[in-house]
Parts: sequence; structure tokens; C-alpha cells
Amino acid sequence: MFVYAIGFLAQAFFSARILCQWILSERARRVVSPSVFWVLSIAGSWLLFVYGWLRDDFAIILGQVVSYYIYLWNLHEKGVWARVPVVVRALLAATPVAAAGLAVGHAEDFVRDFFMNEEIPFWLLLYGSAGQIIFTLRFVYQWLCSRRRHESVLPVGFWVISLTGSAVIVSYGIFRLDPVLVLGQSVGFVAYVRNIVIARRAAKNIKRDEEIR
Repeated sequence: MFVYAIGFLAQAFFSARILCQWILSERARRVVSPSVFWVLSIAGSWLLFVYGWLRDDFAIILGQVVSYYIYLWNLHEKGVWARVPVVVRALLAATPVAAAGLAVGHAEDFVRDFFMNEEIPFWLLLYGSAGQIIFTLRFVYQWLCSRRRHESVLPVGFWVISLTGSAVIVSYGIFRLDPVLVLGQSVGFVAYVRNIVIARRAAKNIKRDEEIR
């Protein structure tokens, strides 16, 4: 029960980030990348990393490693990272590294628990990992676009990839009978679609204004 509580709390942070970003985008009539989105992201990611470890679920952990540091990069771009207490910054930055070091130090246990887990067939592990990889790629895409524009942005491709990865993860969660994954990912569907609509509408308005000029 305690483990599920950690997972649900993590998903609560992820759901809150989407709702906040969605509301702020509706107000601005364009897709925005608010600081609160990245603050809630790192909080949820840290907790989900712990949840995946406690559940012996490599697919969940894999999905957090890359995006975790992209969250930190966006916090830095937003000027938030410098305002975080040094102790907290050190803890956040070191957590994935410490977990990876623990896995390497206990390689046999790691392989047995994550790749030979009788509760998770290998084909299902691969399927879930594929979903997490797709879902993680959205942040790699976001990072590349943001670096190109020299600011933190959430481009329309980010939301398209989000929809695809989320669909795979939800189906993986159904196979795993994991309510944390199913409920957590389902919440984002409407927001992902709505952000695509907002982004395309904003692009049309910009194009129309340019034609008028």
C-alpha cells in the first residue's frame, strides 16, 4: 500500500503539471512552457523513480532517467534551478547517479529482479520499455527545439509524441494491472490533444496576420 501511495503521489504531480500548463496555455491562447510545469515534473519524476525501484519495474525506471535531467535543464533555463537550496540541488542531481551505481554494484541482483522477474514476462518488459522510450523521446525533442530557440518551449511535436507514448504505457499498465500507470497516463490524453489544437490554431493566426501585413 505504501509503494502504491508513492506512485499515486508521483502521478498526482504529473497530472498537476499538465493541468497547470493547459490552463495557462488556454489563457495565453498559445502553448506555453511555465516554470511550474518543470517544478512539478522533477517532483513527480523523483517519486516515480523511487516507485519503479520498489516495484522492481525496469520499464518505469528507464522512462525517468533521460527526462529527469532534461527537467533540470529546463529549470536552469527558467532561472529556477539557481534559487533551489544547494542541499536539495545536490540530492536531485545525485539520485539517478546513485541508483545507477547501486545497480552496477549489484549487477546480478539487478538482472534477476528487472530482467528475470517472474511477475513480468520479458516480452511485456520490452513492450513497456518501448512505451517509456517513446514517451521519453518527447522530452529529447523538446530539449532539442528549446536549445535551437534558446528558450524553454513545448512544440506541437512534443504533444504528438506524448499521445503515442501514453497510449503504449496505458496498455502496458493494463497488462500489468498497475492502476498508477493507467490512471496517471489517462489524465493527460485530453490535455495532449487540446495543446495540439491550441498550437495549430496559434500557428494559423500567426500565418494569417503575416498575410494581412
